[in-house]
Amino acid sequence: MKRTEHPQIELQIAPMIDVCFLLLFFYILTSKPVKPEADMDMTLPGTVAQEEALDIPDEQRILIPDNGQIVLNDLPLDKADQRDLPMLLATLTRFKESADANKSQALITVDVSDAAIHQRVVDVLNTCAKAGIKGVTFAGATEEEP
Repeated sequence: MKRTEHPQIELQIAPMIDVCFLLLFFYILTSKPVKPEADMDMTLPGTVAQEEALDIPDEQRILIPDNGQIVLNDLPLDKADQRDLPMLLATLTRFKESADANKSQALITVDVSDAAIHQRVVDVLNTCAKAGIKGVTFAGATEEEP
């Protein structure tokens, strides 16, 4: 009996590489890129913008009487001989932050007694500047009725 020789089968590699490249292009074009963490929007805790207006006083009134005691809206603050006024600064800073969150302007009216020391007025104005309040006005002289 005679053996029949079968033709040797050759594996064609070029079409397989073409198919692999086509699959690779398909997956690259249809995949959705992953968003890196740095690009994600996140809200950190802090001051929240108000949707509706809050009832906060539009204006704070600082009274400087003859003795030099600072009075903010009928509330005495700091000592009469203290120059840096930390309590007034903390209160005015909170007022400024509240006004900014409410999208309004922080206004201060300074009412100075005629016999008050001028340095005390400068101390109050410096404290307003440290708190970032620019809307500072002085109260006019009131005439006393007889």
